[in-house]
Amino acid sequence: MRIRAGWQWLAAPELWSRRRTAAEAMLALVLGIMSAGTEELLGGEGLKLTGLGLLAAVLSLLRRRVPAVVLAVTAALAPVVVGFMPLLMVVGWSAGHRIVRVGRALVAFSLAFALCVGTTLTDTWSRQMPMTLVLFTTLYFLATTVVPGLASRYWTQRRSLLHALQERNAQLLRERAMVAGQARLRERQRIAQDMHDSLGHQLALISVHTGALEVDPALTDRQREVVGVLRGASVSAMHELREVVGILRDGVEAPAAVDEPGPAARGAAGIGGLVEAARTAGNTVELRRVGEVRPLAAAADHAAYRIAQEALTNAFKHAPGSAIGVELRYEPDSFVIEVVNGAASAASGDVVSGGQGLTGLRERARLVGGMVHAGPADGGGFRVAGVLPYGVVEAAPFVAAKDDFRQQSVQAALGSGGFLEMDWSAPQGAQVVGPPLPSHGGGKATGCGIAVAALLVLAAAGIFAVVFLVGSMSKGAIDPGQYESVQVGDSEDEVRAQLPSGDTFTTTGLHGKGPKEPEGSRCLVLMSWEAGDSVESEPVFRFCFKDGKLIEKKSYEVRR
Repeated sequence: MRIRAGWQWLAAPELWSRRRTAAEAMLALVLGIMSAGTEELLGGEGLKLTGLGLLAAVLSLLRRRVPAVVLAVTAALAPVVVGFMPLLMVVGWSAGHRIVRVGRALVAFSLAFALCVGTTLTDTWSRQMPMTLVLFTTLYFLATTVVPGLASRYWTQRRSLLHALQERNAQLLRERAMVAGQARLRERQRIAQDMHDSLGHQLALISVHTGALEVDPALTDRQREVVGVLRGASVSAMHELREVVGILRDGVEAPAAVDEPGPAARGAAGIGGLVEAARTAGNTVELRRVGEVRPLAAAADHAAYRIAQEALTNAFKHAPGSAIGVELRYEPDSFVIEVVNGAASAASGDVVSGGQGLTGLRERARLVGGMVHAGPADGGGFRVAGVLPYGVVEAAPFVAAKDDFRQQSVQAALGSGGFLEMDWSAPQGAQVVGPPLPSHGGGKATGCGIAVAALLVLAAAGIFAVVFLVGSMSKGAIDPGQYESVQVGDSEDEVRAQLPSGDTFTTTGLHGKGPKEPEGSRCLVLMSWEAGDSVESEPVFRFCFKDGKLIEKKSYEVRR
């Protein structure tokens, strides 16, 4: 329990996934091995190697929780522990985006730099050329800490900006959808009011006049029957108009009124009533049912009724007097309604048609997951067939997302993990959403550019360091042949003219580590261009002068 609580403290402020946990543990292990292995190559052994490896692993795990502290500790230890250089790069990257405020980040990196320089000067202190040590330490800190920190901070800020743009675009989409919905609602209410005021009034007049005409004693029985059909149709139209007005106003289908005679039966069960009404009007209509009757979903049931109603109406208008066949087939996987009429037996004359009936049927069927086919029938005539599912099927969008120019839903726009692009050239408050931005390509290009720049800076610093080191070595190192050519008793000026000055940081720490110097003498200590017998010792040559002459020369090894 305590281990789990401690791990959650390390993972704060976010909980780690298993994949991240494994990656962090592997990174800590690698950094620990690199630190211990590097120290072993430099002569370390025993518990020191184990301690450095564990310390590197612990600092790697703590860098997310306390980035400033880990940065300071690692920067202070890096000059004396060469193996901490990879750890310092990782810590610098993490601190760059973990320390949020710019002021705190500046203080943390400045403190880390001061500790790094202080440790370097303390460990290799010499009164000779201290500014050179500061210069090299500065280049080292810039290459291993500052550059990764700046790259990490830039990458994090860019990602945060893209996420903020994404959220703002999603909010604009939601607001735009709300505005469009309110506009549609107002328009639907206006249409509903117009339909109620105009069509309702006209249908009420038709119903009243046909009712009065139906009881007129001057009519024959056949005429009275036809007038009754007209009156029933007007009453049914009134019921349907009331339902449509309710849908337009409230967005839901209004229930059929039970206190009024003849409510409209709008479903597959009402198709029989449509057929009877057509027969009463003098048309030859045959109804045929095939298969076991099964219930349909409400939307599909209503679509079946509308298909039959529209197909019969088209047959009345375009082929008056022709025989009509209506077939309802209850297939195992779908419901099929088919209306076929023969060729027109008489001229239909000018027919008033809006031209949108079949188009509306196709759209209605598509919204419930079905389809409608309309076309010429074999042997003449016309055929309308609809296939509808029994259950509820998710409706396809009116326009595919890829063809919906600047009308994407939030899901369509944000799918595939992309970010949205804001068109800032639009007026304030009227921004539009453009195509998704690639989520990784730009970030990778920028990251690669920063990495290349960092490598170039590091390469330049390395070249400068090599050139400077070679120059410094030439001021503080000689060949063994030069040492042999100098003889005790030679003039100090002649000897110094043959030898380098020794005024370089490469000879730091060599003075006072060999045999005791002669009393009252001034000694020049130089390194040898030849390597010693051990990596832990450095061969040196010492020349001591007194009263203007060389009084002693010695060759020995100094342990660094």
